[in-house]
Amino acid sequence: MTRLAPLLGAVAVIAASLPIPTPAGAQSDPAAQALIDRLRPSVGGGTRGIRIPGGDPTPVASPVAPAPIWRTSPAPPPRANAPSAPTATVAAAPRPPVPAARDTTADAPSVSMTVTFPSGSATLTPDAERALAPLGRALTDRELASFRFRIEGHTDSVGDAAQNQQLSERRAAAVRAYLISAFGVDAGRLIAIGFGSSQMIVQTPPQTPEMRNRRVQIVNIGN
Repeated sequence: MTRLAPLLGAVAVIAASLPIPTPAGAQSDPAAQALIDRLRPSVGGGTRGIRIPGGDPTPVASPVAPAPIWRTSPAPPPRANAPSAPTATVAAAPRPPVPAARDTTADAPSVSMTVTFPSGSATLTPDAERALAPLGRALTDRELASFRFRIEGHTDSVGDAAQNQQLSERRAAAVRAYLISAFGVDAGRLIAIGFGSSQMIVQTPPQTPEMRNRRVQIVNIGN
């Protein structure tokens, strides 16, 4: 037994010096982890109840108390040649304003990404697929696996407004299809929608090319 003690000690020292394997994932992918941090709801926040444009509106108005009813006793008949008393007018209590539904992009975790497309096309380029790869890894990470996301397509002011609207919808759908096919993101977690040139982040005159406006916005819409 005394001979085995030095041997066991040496084995323990060697085992302690070996590196401990860590699971692969977003922690070893800084770009994906950065997207997770941007798309994850803050502690104590959350995205439940956020209204999706085109969906059923979330009731937001509080019940309003009815205005008070003023009751008075009937006035006695006026005396002859007596001046009539002025009649007081009681104004109804004003109703409180109804708050507007929250804008999803404004108050939900979101991130803008520049995704390159050929002019007038909704086909993803190799550069676009490389840019979307960290997003695909982020959306399949366990920290975001329980959330749904809206993919918003945007264009610049070049071209006809109606054509830009259709183009933004096709580009958002192309991004959604790529994330589903290449990374296995559940199709039920992704919604594609287009806004054309109606929400430019850099305001420009018509027919002005601006790459920063040709983008895709990813918005966490809750679970």
